[in-house]
Amino acid sequence: MIPRQAPRDGQIGFLYLPPIRVQGISVAGEQTAIGIPEYDIVFDIGLCPRPVLSAPILALSHTHMDHVAGLPYYFSQRFFQKLPVGRCFCPIAMAEPLRVMMRSWGVLERQETPFEIVGMEPGQEVEVKPNTFLRAHASSHTTPSLAYALVEKRKKLRDEFVNLPQEEIRKLRMAGADVSRAIDVSLVAYTGDTEPAPFLYHPDFVNARVVITECTFFDADHKDKAKIGKHIHVEDLRPLLALWKAEHVVVVHASRRTMLSFVRERLDDVAGSRADSVHLLMDFRSNRKRLEQQSLEFNTVVDPQVFSIEKEEIG
Repeated sequence: MIPRQAPRDGQIGFLYLPPIRVQGISVAGEQTAIGIPEYDIVFDIGLCPRPVLSAPILALSHTHMDHVAGLPYYFSQRFFQKLPVGRCFCPIAMAEPLRVMMRSWGVLERQETPFEIVGMEPGQEVEVKPNTFLRAHASSHTTPSLAYALVEKRKKLRDEFVNLPQEEIRKLRMAGADVSRAIDVSLVAYTGDTEPAPFLYHPDFVNARVVITECTFFDADHKDKAKIGKHIHVEDLRPLLALWKAEHVVVVHASRRTMLSFVRERLDDVAGSRADSVHLLMDFRSNRKRLEQQSLEFNTVVDPQVFSIEKEEIG
């Protein structure tokens, strides 16, 4: 008998949520790496799928193997391909251990691979693109962890000046009057692995245009498992989906042992009327159909290499 061909692995999940793309892989216990090309950033690097390698900014939520194992490869390949040194942001307690790991790889490979690892504390922010900042939030996992939000800082005309003619506003500005106020626009929020925690109710998450949230457990009998591992259970999403104003919520980190049909059924139940705005990154079949519909609307053709559908399971 001819043996079965080994299963393909490492398929890339892809969603186009205008104007951004969410692409990468997220399978609980195996690997998570989620890139947002429009903002040159990848969240976590469990392994290093090719599409996320070009991101010059990496935000690590925590240092479990399935979220950090690809870090040496990320730095090494960027160096090999003559790309600028990537910047890795991480929980401050894990910064030096990660530097030790990278120095150890230098010894093993007998080469000096350049790297930049920056520890962050909750509330700290760093500019990653003009007027766009990566802001750290205190998440709650079994190891030091952070969640992140990409926030654009804008200026908005103060309410008392809204109805004034442009010329009068210009004169006030020239006279030194403060006619505008600063506002934060939350673009993308990423929970990382976490149990339900206060940061999920922060304006950066409530008002984000896109929220990428882990959800590891879906069975009603697995709530205790979720608590022990400090993960989100699907029922934890019920109040959050009612509060989050996001145009799109992307669910990641489901287990390969959980059938997609069951995951979708449970998500539809907790999401209620907004189920159409909740997507599974690793649901290749549904995401392909969505992209095909988008291609009809935009009169374009879907690249057949974007998706490859196999059996119905995560990953």
